[in-house]
Amino acid sequence: MRVTDVRGVSVARLLPWTGTGGKPCYVVGDGTGYVSRKADEVEEIQLDMAYELLGHADGLLTEPGVTAPEIHFLARRLTESLEQVQRIAESRGSRLEAALARPEPEPQPASVSVSVSEPPPPPPPQSNSDTSP
Repeated sequence: MRVTDVRGVSVARLLPWTGTGGKPCYVVGDGTGYVSRKADEVEEIQLDMAYELLGHADGLLTEPGVTAPEIHFLARRLTESLEQVQRIAESRGSRLEAALARPEPEPQPASVSVSVSEPPPPPPPQSNSDTSP
C-alpha cells in the first residue's frame, strides 16, 4: 500500500521498519525531520548488513561440509535482508517518482536594479534689491 495524491504520486515515505503485525509505517514530511533522519540511518545499517551477509554467504557456500541447518540459517538471514533491501528500494523509488513529478518552479523574471537619485537642491534665492545700504 502506498499513500498517493490525486496524480498517483507518493506523498509519504515508506519507513525501513514495520509496525504492529508487520504493517508498513509511513512518514509524511519534507524529508528533513527527526523520523526521516532516523530512517536514513536505519537504511544505511540495513544495506551495510546486507553487504556483509552476502560476503558471509559467499564464504559459507564455498566451504566443504556445510550442514543443512547452516544453509537453512543462511537462507533465513538472506530472506530477511532481501525483504529489507526491497523495502528500501520501494521507498527510494517512490520518493524519486515524487521528486520527478513535482512541477518545476516557474522562472522568476530577472530583477532589474533601478537607482533613483534625489533631484539637486534648488539654487539659493537671488537678491533683487536695487538699493544698496
